[in-house]
Amino acid sequence: MPVQRSDNLRPTHPLTPPLSPIETALPGLTLRGFTPMLSLAGFRLIAFDMDSTLINIECVDEIADAAGRKAEVAAITEAAMRGEIADYKDSLRQRVALLAGVPVTALDAVYWERLRLNPGAETLVRACQAAGLKTLLVSGGFTFFTDRIRDRLGFDFTRSNVLEVADGKLTGRMVDQPWGDICDGAEKRRMLLETCARLGIEPRQAIVVGDGANDLPMMGEAGLSVAYHAKPKVREQAMVAIDEGGLDRLLELLRH
Repeated sequence: MPVQRSDNLRPTHPLTPPLSPIETALPGLTLRGFTPMLSLAGFRLIAFDMDSTLINIECVDEIADAAGRKAEVAAITEAAMRGEIADYKDSLRQRVALLAGVPVTALDAVYWERLRLNPGAETLVRACQAAGLKTLLVSGGFTFFTDRIRDRLGFDFTRSNVLEVADGKLTGRMVDQPWGDICDGAEKRRMLLETCARLGIEPRQAIVVGDGANDLPMMGEAGLSVAYHAKPKVREQAMVAIDEGGLDRLLELLRH
């Protein structure tokens, strides 16, 4: 059955006051607004952010390392993820501009040498797939990486940004796509709702997992919102905060 909302089981939203945490006997897990055990099969979709949620790095920061600008780019990324930069699109354009001239081979190196799935990621994805859930990877990062993660884990749907390339090097710009220019928080929410409509389900039948401020709009639509080693603003508004251990700790709260 779908998740049944109670009066205090509200969608998370950047303007919604945080719910009071619920004490549990599970160390490293904080719950707000619901009581386990929910049925995993009662959900129909699980959506993941990618950078620092499903994988261990912020890809834009690691690409910037090849240009000797990691510290500069990482500072912007951190501020954006903490919700301290109001215009996510502008912050991403700033970061991508600093990547101009980086060879595409540097992206390959990031993927093979630095990118790892976060602990428990594959276990959680496989458990959801086995329970019949569809999977969505929606990211403010780049298709170079989301396409590879999609193929590796068998995701059904993805949305992310396209880096412009000329003569084997990044131009410092992104390519507009049919749905728009940049996948920011608003676009993540729109993609979640679009995917739910495509599947013929309600957003409350979706689980959303994220870590940064740009994940809050889509988390606010979900039946179950999960913050994974997240920024304080996100952790305080999610229904589940995983602060210790891997992504598969979510399975401790769900019958499957």
